[in-house]
Amino acid sequence: MAAFSADSRSTEAEWMDTEAVPFEDFLACLEDLARVNRLSLGYRPTLGFLERLRRTGRLPSGRPLRILDAGSGYGDTLRAVAGWASRRSVAVELSGVDINPWSTRAAREATPADWPVRYHTADIFSHVPTDPPDLVISALFTHHLFGADLVRFIAWSEETARLGWFVNDLHRDPVSFHGFQLITSVGRWHRFVRHDGPVSIARGFRKADWLGVLAAADIDPRSVSLSWWLPYRLCVGRVK
Repeated sequence: MAAFSADSRSTEAEWMDTEAVPFEDFLACLEDLARVNRLSLGYRPTLGFLERLRRTGRLPSGRPLRILDAGSGYGDTLRAVAGWASRRSVAVELSGVDINPWSTRAAREATPADWPVRYHTADIFSHVPTDPPDLVISALFTHHLFGADLVRFIAWSEETARLGWFVNDLHRDPVSFHGFQLITSVGRWHRFVRHDGPVSIARGFRKADWLGVLAAADIDPRSVSLSWWLPYRLCVGRVK
């Protein structure tokens, strides 16, 4: 594994993105990643963003709130959002888009058929929603993007979302990097998680990274919230 650098994002590949494995092996990795998200309170920033919109009266009236999750993976973020909406009697229409058909299959199998969640296999930039989403969200997706692709995604989110967008991703920090290595070395985690977790953190972000991306996407940083969440999430949100 490449050495950690606080100064620049790692470009080391994640095994989950490059190694061909049977579906059952891929599913076991997704299940472990969802477990990490639960244990690390990884859904909390996204749900907090939604809750602030609800409390300030920004949600649409008379129709469901439409949310698109880019790089939706196992669908666990959307299932957490569906739970939040149910507890608060907020009508929602939730769409997950992921380029990997196995992610789509796994997410569908893990989501009750009567929930207001639908999954699609597509490149996010070529996906055309039936109805424009109010919000575009992503969780642990943007650290897979670099350079022009990352700027394009932020610009696409700005153009696509009617109300706003929220990026939930990792803070590139040495404590998180080495701590995750230690935790997973003593647990029976999937080998992809043991390798890709620290790599993902090394591919994560610091404030200066996001300020550069926002400038390249021609978005005024004063219109965007940059928030740090324990443990070691650095999130970017915008409400129009």
